[in-house]
Amino acid sequence: MNLLSNYPTEVLILLFLIVTFLQSGADKLLDWKGNVSFIKEHFKNSPLKNSVPLLLAIILILEIVAGLLMLIGVYELYTSEANAFALLGAELSAVVLIFLLIGQRLAKDYAGAMSLAVYFIIALWGVYLLNS
Repeated sequence: MNLLSNYPTEVLILLFLIVTFLQSGADKLLDWKGNVSFIKEHFKNSPLKNSVPLLLAIILILEIVAGLLMLIGVYELYTSEANAFALLGAELSAVVLIFLLIGQRLAKDYAGAMSLAVYFIIALWGVYLLNS
């Protein structure tokens, strides 16, 4: 058996996204007040300023779900070479990144929005490979 299954690129992309999304979700869970405070300040001049806790909770849930789907997907790639969960998780991670991009653009944090492009490209590459 190969260390990275028969899908080494897909597994590495999934592991990258799993770490990214589960760590981000865990950070929000472990320091909810600090994150809400930081994000409220970040969005104080945007149309999202009054919705920060709700939107942050939605992002938190989506990040955790995407990470768990991809984790299950890695397991399935190893055990049965099925990729449905991995693909769904990668697709959801791309959607979450679009949501984050919208937020960064509304907050006029163009540097932050630009940094999301790297994650988005990786997520799209994973979706492409898992869809092939």
